[in-house]
Amino acid sequence: MPAGHAAGALERFRDLGYRGVNVTTPLKEEAFARCDAHDALALASGSVNTVVFERGSMFGANTDGAGAVAAVREATGRDAASGVAVLVLGAGPTARAAARALVDAGAAVTLWNRTRAREEAACAAAGVRAWTPLSSVDAVLSALSPGGALVGAVRAAVLRAPVVIDANYGVRATLGADLARPVVDGHAMLRASARASFALFAAR
Repeated sequence: MPAGHAAGALERFRDLGYRGVNVTTPLKEEAFARCDAHDALALASGSVNTVVFERGSMFGANTDGAGAVAAVREATGRDAASGVAVLVLGAGPTARAAARALVDAGAAVTLWNRTRAREEAACAAAGVRAWTPLSSVDAVLSALSPGGALVGAVRAAVLRAPVVIDANYGVRATLGADLARPVVDGHAMLRASARASFALFAAR
């Protein structure tokens, strides 16, 4: 579905009697704007990926954060994300939600984006610091669009990182090919996010 049509589509699904729907890029911020109430992570990130229909109203939640925390735990082999130094790449809805959720889980998070103004806004929204070349990194979580090549100091840092996770999956997971190094794709993040979404559909 093209951008600009999220509100109308959500209203149609609601009127057809659906319990809820999942929303993906590029509609997460539009869905946020249409929802009548939000969970804490949706408010922090300004985006939703899960909409639950309740007695004519729309509740917006963001389970990207649960997916990010689970992906970092699985990829690093740790029982918890607490204490893990994570570099989040990107400043869009998924990056903001991932960064905030990882902070809430106890991770030490820094964030990088190509555009300084967007980086600053995302850092403020997520409550994290901007990445610098001196930042220690245990894991990288990339929420960049497919096909974007990393250059300079941040590329060198990602190449050195013990673990790199690409939030994209399938043919959209291009980061590993660009870096010519092993990269964990986004399937673990997707599975954990979906589990959290279906729990919301069942509970509300």
